[in-house]
Amino acid sequence: MGRGMDGFEVLERASELARQGEQFALATVVWRQGPSSGQLGGRAIITADGQVHGWIGGACAEPVVIREAQQVIADGESRLLLLGTREQFGEAVPEGMTVVPISCQSDGALEVFIEPVHPSPRLVVVGRSPMAQTLATLAGELGWRATLVDGPDFTGAEVDSRTLVVVATQGHGDEEVAERAATAGPAYLGLVASERRGAAVLGYLADRGVPRDRLDRVRAPAGLDLGRTSHREIAVAILAELVQLRAAGALAGDTPTAASTPATATDPVCEMTVTAGPGSYPHEHDGVTYYFCSAGCHQRFASDPAAYLERESHADHK
Repeated sequence: MGRGMDGFEVLERASELARQGEQFALATVVWRQGPSSGQLGGRAIITADGQVHGWIGGACAEPVVIREAQQVIADGESRLLLLGTREQFGEAVPEGMTVVPISCQSDGALEVFIEPVHPSPRLVVVGRSPMAQTLATLAGELGWRATLVDGPDFTGAEVDSRTLVVVATQGHGDEEVAERAATAGPAYLGLVASERRGAAVLGYLADRGVPRDRLDRVRAPAGLDLGRTSHREIAVAILAELVQLRAAGALAGDTPTAASTPATATDPVCEMTVTAGPGSYPHEHDGVTYYFCSAGCHQRFASDPAAYLERESHADHK
């Protein structure tokens, strides 16, 4: 899981994931109050499926940070967490900060900043015309990962569900290249062609058995309609369309895949979020299993369950 990484190793791993096109969140400890195990400046990467690389705190903090990081990945909004209690800080808690109760065994606290990292788009331009070269160059200027591939060399193996593909073979094997690209299921597939030529290629793909849902996502012709333009201006129109779609979240590859989120529960004693698993001191009472952050909370609950369940019942009716 990579929890032993130091701060620089975490950043190196972040760069590696970005190059691979993976979405993740970067969590950084920006403040701490002892005896919390998190260290100032400590960093961790949290992936969409809940894997952790690095260290931002122990068993009290980790389930909360994983849960919040997965939400950050999903909505693309950074957030600042205060892992402690409002009673520790009173009116000093800034507006907009998310406060989450943690450890019932110490007065330690952490402030953790979580930010989403969405890698730059990967664009594959198939063709060798000046337009294709201009499009790849312009995308590179935006910081996108752009690759220019000649039609006969394009196999589709370099394409996945996050890749953007523009077929600009312009009459040289359009149908075959478009079929290979559509079969690979990219986030975007655009064909540089007239409307008439585009309809003919789509008809060919339909006859070849390409699924309707993939055909419906093919842009033919690709790019914003700017009227009569030069080949290089077509490149600008296509890139403008891609930027517009990405900003609107309309590219299929911009949506993180559903994360395999570990089940969580609320410790009925200290009210912190814990993983609902065998490592969280499960305790069954009246047919319900409760989970705890520590053996101390488990013992307190086991000695007098009614006291904590009654408090929970009162809170639900407020």
